[in-house]
Amino acid sequence: MSASSAFNDEKGGSSNVGEPEYGHDPASGGIFSSDYKRHDDLKEMLDSNKDSLKLEAMKRIVAMIARGKNASDLFPAVVKNVACKNIEVKKLVYVYLVRYAEEQQDLALLSISTFQRGLKDPNQLIRASALRVLSSIRVTIIVPIMMLAIKEAASDMSPYVRKTAAHAIPKLYSLDPEQKDCLIEVIEKLLADKTTLVAGSVVMAFEEVCPERIDLIHKNYRKLCNLLIDVEEWGQVVIINMLTRYARTQFLNPNMNESLLEEGGGEKAFYGSDNDDDTDDEEDKEEKEKKKTEATAIVKRKPYVMDPDHRLLLRNTKPLLQSRNAAVVMAVAQLYFHLAPKAEVGVIAKALVRLMRSHSEVQYVVLQNVATMSIKRRGMFEPYLKSFYIRSTDPTQIKVLKLEVLTNLANETNISTILREFQTYIKSNDKDFVAATIQAIGRCATNIGEVRDTCLNGLVQLLSNRDELVVAESVVVIKKLLQMQPEQHSDIIKHMAKLTDNIQVPMARASILWLIGEYCEHVPKIAPDVLRKMAKTFTNEEDIVKLQIINLAAKLYLTNSKQTKLLTQYVLNLAKYDQNYDIRDRARFIRQLIVPTDKSGALSKYAKKLFLALKPAPVLESPFKDRDHFQLGSLSHLLNAKAGGYQVLPDWPEAAPDPSVRNVEVKESVPEWTKCSSREKRKEKKADKPFYSDSEGESGPTESADSASDTASGSESGSGSEESGSGSESEESNEDSESASEEDEEEEGKKKKKNVEKIKARKPVPESESEPSSGEEVKKSEKKSKPRIGSSESESEEDEDSESESSESEEEESEEESEEETKKKKKTTASKPPSKPPKKENKKEKKEMSLLDFDDFDPAPSPSQVTPLNNFLSSSLVTDLEGLSLTDNVLSPTTIVPSGNLKTYELLHRITGEGLSVEYCFSRQPFSPDPHMVAVKIQFTNSATSEAKSLHVEDAKLQSGMRIKEFPEIEVLPAGETVSVVMGIDFCDSTQAANFQLCTHTRKFFVSIQPPVGELMMPIFMTENEFKKEQETLLQSLGQLMGMNEITEKLTLEEKCQGEHAVVQRVTTAANLSRVPCGSDKECSPPVPPPPFPIHRFAGKTVTSGSLVLVSVVTKEDGAAQLTVNCEKMVIGTMLVKDILQALTQ
Repeated sequence: MSASSAFNDEKGGSSNVGEPEYGHDPASGGIFSSDYKRHDDLKEMLDSNKDSLKLEAMKRIVAMIARGKNASDLFPAVVKNVACKNIEVKKLVYVYLVRYAEEQQDLALLSISTFQRGLKDPNQLIRASALRVLSSIRVTIIVPIMMLAIKEAASDMSPYVRKTAAHAIPKLYSLDPEQKDCLIEVIEKLLADKTTLVAGSVVMAFEEVCPERIDLIHKNYRKLCNLLIDVEEWGQVVIINMLTRYARTQFLNPNMNESLLEEGGGEKAFYGSDNDDDTDDEEDKEEKEKKKTEATAIVKRKPYVMDPDHRLLLRNTKPLLQSRNAAVVMAVAQLYFHLAPKAEVGVIAKALVRLMRSHSEVQYVVLQNVATMSIKRRGMFEPYLKSFYIRSTDPTQIKVLKLEVLTNLANETNISTILREFQTYIKSNDKDFVAATIQAIGRCATNIGEVRDTCLNGLVQLLSNRDELVVAESVVVIKKLLQMQPEQHSDIIKHMAKLTDNIQVPMARASILWLIGEYCEHVPKIAPDVLRKMAKTFTNEEDIVKLQIINLAAKLYLTNSKQTKLLTQYVLNLAKYDQNYDIRDRARFIRQLIVPTDKSGALSKYAKKLFLALKPAPVLESPFKDRDHFQLGSLSHLLNAKAGGYQVLPDWPEAAPDPSVRNVEVKESVPEWTKCSSREKRKEKKADKPFYSDSEGESGPTESADSASDTASGSESGSGSEESGSGSESEESNEDSESASEEDEEEEGKKKKKNVEKIKARKPVPESESEPSSGEEVKKSEKKSKPRIGSSESESEEDEDSESESSESEEEESEEESEEETKKKKKTTASKPPSKPPKKENKKEKKEMSLLDFDDFDPAPSPSQVTPLNNFLSSSLVTDLEGLSLTDNVLSPTTIVPSGNLKTYELLHRITGEGLSVEYCFSRQPFSPDPHMVAVKIQFTNSATSEAKSLHVEDAKLQSGMRIKEFPEIEVLPAGETVSVVMGIDFCDSTQAANFQLCTHTRKFFVSIQPPVGELMMPIFMTENEFKKEQETLLQSLGQLMGMNEITEKLTLEEKCQGEHAVVQRVTTAANLSRVPCGSDKECSPPVPPPPFPIHRFAGKTVTSGSLVLVSVVTKEDGAAQLTVNCEKMVIGTMLVKDILQALTQ
């Protein structure tokens, strides 16, 4: 019987059996077939001489295994084919052996010799497959053979086999953990491998076997960073996660400056409190001394300079944000979140938003991480707010996560948009989602006090919704909001008491009863009636409601026992015989507490204090608040519980460990089978240097001043050309490559000497002026190296300069020399700030001319920046005033507050600024270069003994939409002198601070300017009639959410403030508005009678968007007054009311 006929017979063999599933399985042979004939056909096919039949048989056997059928009795027949020369058959034989080797240990051991022969096979695929199968045989007796095989494979010529050896290490470790020390040696050897194929697998083995041995990573750190871009995707994920943990142990926290800033903020209060009461205790004095020493330590502490290796990691992972693999993007995002300076973390936001267009599973993981990030780094995702809007097609879990993110991103500027979005979500058919939306509205209301009343009113309207679940969820959220200010909202409590007849959801009923019980003094007439109704239905209620009925009865008994004594006894008697023992216990406990008897203890005296104690309002927090202690992107973070195998993210070290451990010595002895090309040698040599010449094009302009130790781009172009030149040489002997590297070293030495001479020649020129103007990249790199100079690291500075200039052409050098001469001439003629604009023109001449280079927005080079501020009125205000026919002359004195009344703020304290103090004020003048910017006058005072040079603004960190127009650089500020400049900031109609660095030639100071809401406006001139028309149109456009465009507050004016002049002065001081003159009788067609009480009107518009702001103050008898603010922007209106109220009442 031939094999083919057997195959045909087998196909129809089982058709006699009734069940079709056996008919499809040629190996099963039917239920009643005898065992000794089972699989005979397959065995014959495996014994055949034809590879095609063997292949067919193996395919059918593997298919059986995949369907869960037992094929273990075929083991001897399959093992014989391990020596088959056909690779396809061999692969399937290996698959079979991996499955059954553990069950058939004796037979598997017989085939070990075959695998050992396979390990010596000339074909790398067979060597790798043999090792894979050998490592998959879970038999402890062959551990020494496996260990030997792995060691040999780790030295194999083929990177594919070395990769398989790396995969085999965790398998052997799980089989016999005692082999750990031997395996660590192999891992150490494989970590030194320079091929990208091996890198990911060996790091995975390192993570499984010895993650605590970070000393193995030191020498390979730079190599792993440089190889990262070329490693396969899953290897990239493993390496990035490992390097994140490594960096947390080896580098300093790049955001330590932020904490310094916060401490510096507290410093001011400390210095101000020196003249407090002298009657302080000794302890207070000790504390003061402690604070003083801390403050001086903060001042003395050196500015943070990023380790070059830290920068290397950030720079080399950044391009991977464009990876097609979501896991890689997520890994880079978590690395940046945990390791990057705050200024640079923003780059990950765009990549994560891109991933949200992927499958819902990917979206779910990404949104979990975004929700955690958005709590700490809200500004990062604000520009992408619309990407988190919910689509109707999103699954519920995605919708809830997007809601979470939107709630985290809510702030004063975007809350109105978000609330409008939430309004549409409430109409959704997805009930779980609607409930989550209502909770989100509650959280927004607690976080942003300005919209609390608006949200509360909206939620109260939802109580009349037809859907019971919506009403129930609203009740629960309203309960939490009311706890914050219950006395103002007794109407809402009354309204909710009426709902007890209709709402059947237990949680909602319980919430209403709790509210009525807690604030029963606000609704004294309604509370007893609610208790009466509840007593009727007590037996039919859910347990949670019964407990609240008992609580309500107890509280009413204590406050209003006349009306509720009998009701309380009735409820307690019902509860006494309830089926639930919790309710029975509660009834007994409360009876003893509130109805004092001879037996009742001392506690009954304190019943009122126990029940009616003030409860703190609940804090509605994000469920993602504390998740960031897990490493982002990990399973533990996703589950919010520590998963098996999770490794904790270490804390930053206090002091930086020694960076020299990452320096690599060049080894001369190389194994015979790896002949390094000169390209590899150069790469290794490059890693030895403290500064790297990797391509910096990836890092882009987002790198902040923290990257002080970054190299200049000139050196990269130089070394890049060397690499490309040597890349063509595929294989050389060791001597050739060594000699080539020696030549390179000599060339570099010569270049360095030349450059050092050049630097010495240029030393007389101030450092701020010695920037090469040949190209923008060189200028950037020079700027980056400035903070380094301040920290007295002259050697590294010289290296940097020499490297950055070594790749420039001789033409550029000659340009620099000519530039030096012109600058020297300039220095003799001018040393004050007005001389800056000509310098700018000089630089522009040297750039390549292109139409895009013309900067139309630069201010004209006039001394207006330093002159007194009144000169600003000339041009722009005259044009504003033209064509206005105003009937009242009262206007002129109150339009613009004189500069004497302007409030000044401290930007930099002289102690923090090492003798340089900086103050600023909002000048309330139009900013001529850009009318949409607020003009900020900045005054520098140099109280140090030495002059301050090169004062300028750098590295502005602004919220989305905000812009900044820097003041011209102040070249020199002599000791003891003061100078004023004006800069423009577009705050985008928000009170969020503009953060930037104020730089001198030696130091950088983190500063921030936060505007009061009144400074975000500019005065406009309108008549009384125009004012009233605008007020009417604003009121007509109210839309759905009432109360958003008009805010009215009643107040009592002090005696000093009751006169007309005082009211006008205080309002215009609080906000940059202009007085609206009272219209004459001629203006009105029917003459209007004078109002009974004087009304003071003020008008203005926001600087950025031009939204109208109308303010009116009506003064009545006895100092009573009413303040009304109309504004399209709800948040600005709310904040303005607060400021004006404060100004009028203080």
